[in-house]
Amino acid sequence: MQMPEVAIVILNWNGKEFLAKFLPSVIATTYHRKRIIVADNASTDDSVAFLQAHYPAVEIIVNSKNEGFAGGYNFALKQVNTDYYVLLNSDVEVTPGWIEPVIALMEQDHSIAACQPKLLAYNERTHFEYAGAAGGWIDSFGYPFTRGRVFDQVEMDQGQYDEASPCFWATGAAMFIRARLFHEAGGFDAHFFAHQEEIDLCWRLQLKGYKIYVQPRSVVYHVGGGTLPKGNSRKAMLNFRNNLIMMSRNLPVGTAIVKIPVRFLLDGITAWRALFTGDASLFTSVFKAHLGYLYWLFFVRNEFPRPEKSKCKLEGVYGQSVVWQYFIKKRKTFSEIVGHK
Repeated sequence: MQMPEVAIVILNWNGKEFLAKFLPSVIATTYHRKRIIVADNASTDDSVAFLQAHYPAVEIIVNSKNEGFAGGYNFALKQVNTDYYVLLNSDVEVTPGWIEPVIALMEQDHSIAACQPKLLAYNERTHFEYAGAAGGWIDSFGYPFTRGRVFDQVEMDQGQYDEASPCFWATGAAMFIRARLFHEAGGFDAHFFAHQEEIDLCWRLQLKGYKIYVQPRSVVYHVGGGTLPKGNSRKAMLNFRNNLIMMSRNLPVGTAIVKIPVRFLLDGITAWRALFTGDASLFTSVFKAHLGYLYWLFFVRNEFPRPEKSKCKLEGVYGQSVVWQYFIKKRKTFSEIVGHK
């Protein structure tokens, strides 16, 4: 039986150095039915010329404007007809056999819509990487965390999360997704621009009755923070704003009405704590995020359809507060938190 075709789509914005460093590992991928595509998001460096000169076999899609992660992928993937997409960050080094375990898992279970490999840190390979580690989860108040990383606490990989398992979200740094389902779900919400759009998409896919998985037999190494470094004020604003939008859209209305004010309160505590400890940038970012959320609520909300009501059981949901467990109970690892009530 012929294996499905996989299109590895790398979104690029001024990432010539990353492409030069990591594209050879992608080309060395052993999976035979693959296409390698770089979707350029209006780069102002010479990324496109570099690719044309050194990697003529790599397909290139050029966007005339930078629409961020969400809009950039929406633009590019409309032009790619294949069985599976792999959304791969430009700052990821892959291993030769990284595709086969994920595709084998998804071909065995057609209810799996999206799946991620295990993400380890490129610069500290014994440890998980912040952006996805060994599969994404979410708590009762919308805070995302992962098997292997809770807030800023990143665990060493000792094989503790090596079993393939369902999760809530698959990282956008290396997301395998069925092409048909990406489009059926409406793709990413372009209003997000960047950050948490993959969580929103995975949530919508689960509401449609599909599964999200992690397959740790596949391993990749992620630099992280390649486009918007950690601590960047715009990154913080997008994370806080997009998280609130995601909750408002995907939670039942009655639940959202209760939980969004709680999130405003928790975000406010974070902001004031940051201000009193000298981080005025984070304080401003949270304030801008809340204004941005209110703008979305009153002026943008109806531009992207709300998911239909669903009784599907969502996997990867921690039914309590990860904030309480981490900061008050001092439980710092995924296993400590999820294993306790």
